[in-house]
Amino acid sequence: MPVPIPRQRAIPAAESGQAQGAFSPGGPSGEATGGPAGAVPAPHAATTPVDSTTNLTLLVIEDDPAGSLSVPEMLDAAGKPIRIRTARNLTEAERLLTDDVHCILLDLALPAPGRAATESGDELTTLKHVLRLAPRHAVLALTASGDAERGAEAVRVGAQDYLFRDELDGRLLSRAIRYAVERKRSDKAERRLTESRLRAQENARLERGLLPTPLLEGSSLRFAARYRPGRSRALLGGDFYDTVRTPDGTVHAMIGDVCGHGPDEAALGVELRIAWRALTFAGLCGDELLSTLQQVLEHERENDEIFATLCTVDIAPDGRRAGLCLAGHPSPLVSRPGRPAELLPYENGGPALGLLPGARWPRQQVELGGEWSLMLYTDGLIEGHIGEGKERLGQDGMVDLVRRRLAQGLAGEELLRATVNEVRDLNGGELTDDVAVLLLDRTP
Repeated sequence: MPVPIPRQRAIPAAESGQAQGAFSPGGPSGEATGGPAGAVPAPHAATTPVDSTTNLTLLVIEDDPAGSLSVPEMLDAAGKPIRIRTARNLTEAERLLTDDVHCILLDLALPAPGRAATESGDELTTLKHVLRLAPRHAVLALTASGDAERGAEAVRVGAQDYLFRDELDGRLLSRAIRYAVERKRSDKAERRLTESRLRAQENARLERGLLPTPLLEGSSLRFAARYRPGRSRALLGGDFYDTVRTPDGTVHAMIGDVCGHGPDEAALGVELRIAWRALTFAGLCGDELLSTLQQVLEHERENDEIFATLCTVDIAPDGRRAGLCLAGHPSPLVSRPGRPAELLPYENGGPALGLLPGARWPRQQVELGGEWSLMLYTDGLIEGHIGEGKERLGQDGMVDLVRRRLAQGLAGEELLRATVNEVRDLNGGELTDDVAVLLLDRTP
């Protein structure tokens, strides 16, 4: 048998959070099952997930003064009764819209806020207001018998389904409620998937900007690179690198890291890399180039605490010598036949970009010889842990690791892949920071 929707019920203080007797007849309504109405929710409150232990709750919004609208007794898919709350206006509905409500049944004849009932009949203003009030809740529109056009328009606006007022029965309504809740859940999942895909596409574009194709046409040097994003926090980092050959035959390489993680840091890394390439082709080098890059960073960063580390090398056209500048960045690793791999000198490096106004970055001249491999890397490669303790790999551990791989005859891409994978394995899983590694080889 249909059960009339319960009308006025004074809400005890324990349920409403107000003094007893605060609601008189004609005031807010409660639940059909006598459950608590709960506290006033934020408009963006999420609905309680539905599982086998959760009773579905329906909030009915209608203002029929004669109380002729009846909602039949209903059971959910697990055979549990569906709880019902009722509100005569949107003010009551907002109070009763706690986060354990799963579905809203809205009478489209309800007057819109601030308008007479006769004025709201031609539009779906009330429905739009409810959708704004409860963007995460499923909504069923209730319309007059045969008014399918208006019901279809309600679905187009955002309702999950519509029902005819004089055709309500327990089986139809309970099925419609379950369908609406599942459809809303599916819509939210699809929206999250779409947003995730868009973020992945944006990250891919940023990564392409951070890690460009080298411009080495005419050079005898071999280039290899490896990049592993630190996905434990699912955030894009600010590691970047680039390599170009200028018209005089000099090969310029750099690698850098903007502090922090996220799209803002990644975008700043892209700006610094592009600026470095443009300034290098314009003929700047060493301290003059880094000073200009610091100006770029200071103008583009979000706040004064953002800084970037950078390592640049410029290799002479004959390939036997190079200039090295370090701005708070780890020194490159060089390996040569008959000698153990070692770090290039780092004692005369300067501070990271963005830390000290007017800082200087000395350019050191280093001898490479006729055959060599030069590896530039970001600190993600050396800051991983060794096992379960707090000890980190560090530069010494990284040097020993690369020496072992070189002794196995690895080179180029194979060397970088094996090195990065071993660092990850030593860490016991994915590294928290991004890792970028760049390798230049010269063979006679």
